[in-house]
Amino acid sequence: MSDNAVDQGKRTWLITTGCAGAVGGVAAAVPFVSTFAPSERAKAAGAPVEVDISALKPGEKLTVEWRGKPVWIVRRTPEQVEALKTLDGQLADPESKRKAYPTPEYALNTHRSIKPEYFVAVGICSHLGCSPSDKFATGAQPSLPDDWKGGFLCPCHGSTFDMAGRVFKNKPAPDNLEVPPHMYLSDAKLLIGEDKKA
Repeated sequence: MSDNAVDQGKRTWLITTGCAGAVGGVAAAVPFVSTFAPSERAKAAGAPVEVDISALKPGEKLTVEWRGKPVWIVRRTPEQVEALKTLDGQLADPESKRKAYPTPEYALNTHRSIKPEYFVAVGICSHLGCSPSDKFATGAQPSLPDDWKGGFLCPCHGSTFDMAGRVFKNKPAPDNLEVPPHMYLSDAKLLIGEDKKA
């Protein structure tokens, strides 16, 4: 066997082991780098959730998860926003004064939101924890009054909420829907779970 054949074999072996080592190094680095992103456990524990709302059209709802709960982002139509002003006499807590689910200061208004067009709420009924259904269409419908102006219906026990998540009088739900802490990062980005700029 010539010296050249031995050197060729060593060279091939060195290249092969070098490549295997590089692949192993990359494989080890990927899990390490991914530890910098919030884990699913951290998200469930309450890490803020960033949401792109740029594609949400008037009259549509987007649902995201924050702290294991469904959070609704509803882009209300001008008619839905206007109808909110006419409902105070029919609501159990029109000004969101009850404290079971304290409403953030910036949502203590008729539309219960920072911007009248957008409503952000935890989609869980304050009665027994069911998730109400969308009933955005106006007018008479099964289980709803004839003058229904749009909102939400909890199918479990019939609690109804307006388009600002305010519960109607004489319903099983004791409180309005919860408004989570949130803030706008831009016109197209919403941050759920945090409402103060660092």
